Amino acid sequence: MAQIPQTDESRWTIGRLLSWTSDYLKQCEIEDARLSAEVLLAAAMQCRRIDLYTRFDEVPGDGVLKQYRDWVRRAAQHEPIAYLVGEKEFFSLPFHVSRDVLIPRPETEALVEAVADYCQQAKFERPRILDVGTGSGCIIIAILKGLPAATGVASDISAAALEIARKNAHRHQVVGRLQLIEADGLSFGAKDGGGPPSAKFDVIVSNPPYIPAAEVASLKPEVREFEPPIALTDGSDGLSFYRHLATDAPDVLTPNGHLFVEVADGRAAAVIETVSSTCPKLVHRKSIRDRVTGLERVIVFGLKE
Repeated sequence: MAQIPQTDESRWTIGRLLSWTSDYLKQCEIEDARLSAEVLLAAAMQCRRIDLYTRFDEVPGDGVLKQYRDWVRRAAQHEPIAYLVGEKEFFSLPFHVSRDVLIPRPETEALVEAVADYCQQAKFERPRILDVGTGSGCIIIAILKGLPAATGVASDISAAALEIARKNAHRHQVVGRLQLIEADGLSFGAKDGGGPPSAKFDVIVSNPPYIPAAEVASLKPEVREFEPPIALTDGSDGLSFYRHLATDAPDVLTPNGHLFVEVADGRAAAVIETVSSTCPKLVHRKSIRDRVTGLERVIVFGLKE
């Protein structure tokens, strides 16, 4: 496998490194090759990406080059850039990530926007929000950052994922407004330490594992080989988590509460039918389309009046 030549280090300026790496990653069929090269080099140099453009003629030190070579090699093997550098931006906020959590994706920002808009339109004084399957915590934390009066509870079955969420809550200074619970869906147990929530929620939000088991093999290698399977698929038809939410959500929602879920491309109708048939108390209120693809991305349910 090709790699950055290790001879004549004085020739490897920042500009040349970025140019060589971009071409190499393109050959390896890595998406956004130039952006990936910049993110890796900025992380290795511990600077901002924009700073690279004012330092094109600078030659990085041996330690930086060693780290950069290793990351480029692994990136060429489709290891996600976010896992390599340990961070991913979401809703204009930086989040810690590891292989214990899904990498935050731009399309999920629609879920944050939908919840924030609803809370503002409903004029809740102090909205209570539950994020089920929180992973890195990016959804609930972004919501809390945008709604200073809101409080939240975030649950996940993975203790390792909750540790990442806790780090992000501290990083973005919402830890005082966010309770983290180790739980399977809405089945709050005794091992979470903080106890189950004592009050109901104005909003339940979730980006569940919705990839059908039969489709996992067709996922991109960056996803299939590196992201946590438990956060990608239910091991079944991709609808199991929606059934669980539909069954349990009415018991923890306020009378005017709403359930917001993200859905896979082309699966909105199946999710609406699944939720409605599982729990007639939940009524489809709204579908929100992805701004890029035009496909339904967020489905909103409310309690029947």
